[in-house]
Amino acid sequence: MERDASVREVMDREFVGVSEGDDLGETAELMLEEGVDSAVVLRGADPVGVVTERDALAAFVDAGGASTSVSEAMTDALPTISPEATIGEAADELSTGSTERVLVSDGSEPLGVLTEQDLLTASPFARTATGTATADPDRAVAGVTEGRGEPAPETAETRRSGGSRFEDQSLCEACGSLSRELSPFNGQLLCPDCRDI
Repeated sequence: MERDASVREVMDREFVGVSEGDDLGETAELMLEEGVDSAVVLRGADPVGVVTERDALAAFVDAGGASTSVSEAMTDALPTISPEATIGEAADELSTGSTERVLVSDGSEPLGVLTEQDLLTASPFARTATGTATADPDRAVAGVTEGRGEPAPETAETRRSGGSRFEDQSLCEACGSLSRELSPFNGQLLCPDCRDI
């Protein structure tokens, strides 16, 4: 079985960097031009936060359309991770930090950004020498068996816990986002947002 890929192998090395004093409207235009949903806020070479599309929109609405700076809209903390961490460790960081992105840094400077989408492109399955995919038992989704995603057989433990809720975080089959609150609905595992639609 192959080793788990490192963050360095799946991260996006190119990211948009802005400063705290930059105009938020210009920053939003830059994010649109570059096709990204966030920008790392830098003070010199040091990352001090992140501004997302949602942050920019909320600040724009709060300001009544008036010009504002990046510092007024940004999120102050951006979790960081080492480029040598595994994608499993990165997934844990994303899920425990309730964030959609982490900054990849070697301690002295930012090297890139890792998003949920980057993790989705990195397969949780390892390839055997024959090229067939096999599930890594340490990364299995609770309640789902290896193979075609059929539900695991009901046990006394799943009956006690309700059986329909999954305790581990996994991907919503409709929107692809990571969620701890997946429930079966119409033959799919869906997050609360997709069940409400």
